[in-house]
Amino acid sequence: MSSALLTLLVAALAFIAIVGIGFAFTSGKGEAARKRAREIGAGRAAKMSKAASKATDDTARRRAKTQEMLDNLRKQDTARRKSASRDIGSRLTQAGLELSVPAFWIISVITGVVCAGAVWMSGAEGLVISGISFKSRPLLCGAAFFAGTLGLPNFVLSTMTKGRHRKMINQFADALDVIVRGVKTGLPLNECIRIIAKESPEPLRKEFLTFADNLSMGSGLERALGQLYKRMPLQEVNFFAIVLVIQAKAGGNLSEALGNLSTVIRSRKMMREKVSAMSSEAKASGMIIGSLPFAVGTMVFMTTPDYIMELFLTETGHVILVVAAVMMGLGVTVMRNMINFDM
Repeated sequence: MSSALLTLLVAALAFIAIVGIGFAFTSGKGEAARKRAREIGAGRAAKMSKAASKATDDTARRRAKTQEMLDNLRKQDTARRKSASRDIGSRLTQAGLELSVPAFWIISVITGVVCAGAVWMSGAEGLVISGISFKSRPLLCGAAFFAGTLGLPNFVLSTMTKGRHRKMINQFADALDVIVRGVKTGLPLNECIRIIAKESPEPLRKEFLTFADNLSMGSGLERALGQLYKRMPLQEVNFFAIVLVIQAKAGGNLSEALGNLSTVIRSRKMMREKVSAMSSEAKASGMIIGSLPFAVGTMVFMTTPDYIMELFLTETGHVILVVAAVMMGLGVTVMRNMINFDM
């Protein structure tokens, strides 16, 4: 073997030895690096799983807290509705009357006395039905006094309250839009409520002015909302109170929540108007059917009064009048329940 070939063989063996030694050293470091990378990845995954579980637990606790607040608000809503329907003072406030409870009862008694006096001055002697005489004038005057004291004032109060509530419902979505725009521009909630109290028409202006005054005097948001709902026992106001209370206790985007509430209230209003339009034909038919007996009776009285007066002067006529009144009452009640929808 020549010396040149031997030199090349020794060089190749030396190169292979050096490469083997290098692989031996680097393979251990690479394995350690991979092991370290696996440990770091496992730790990061564990941290991520812990963070995810913590976020899930926080979301669950927040949902449970929100549900608890909703249940409490629903119970308070039911209790407030029951108390407001029985309390004359609350009903006077809802109707927008600056009248005390004693003054209301004084006016009611005066109305009852006027009704009883009108019956007494009319000379009505009563009815005779199936041999049973109801010709006691004091009894008729007492019935007129009872109706004038309890029936007529409460009917007027309920009519005024319903009309005022209807105006509030029509204005409430616009008030929520004012709050949404104000919050988006950086105004605090109290200032937005003040803007509504200054710019909104009656009756919403008065109610939000009282609401803003309660907040300014430090009564607290939840208590001020309770007072607002007591003066305006509407589902829309209840939704508004729930959104503000949840946002104050649990946090969240107030402008987005109130914007969604405004959309819901407008949708409810559109549905209510749609139902009213669809039932208008039935309401007109019921009004025509209910007024026909009185219209026919008036025309008969104008043409042949002796013929129609038999109903008021004879016992048989009295029986017919009572039966007709009962049937008319039942018919009107049934038609009203058929065309009225609870929204």
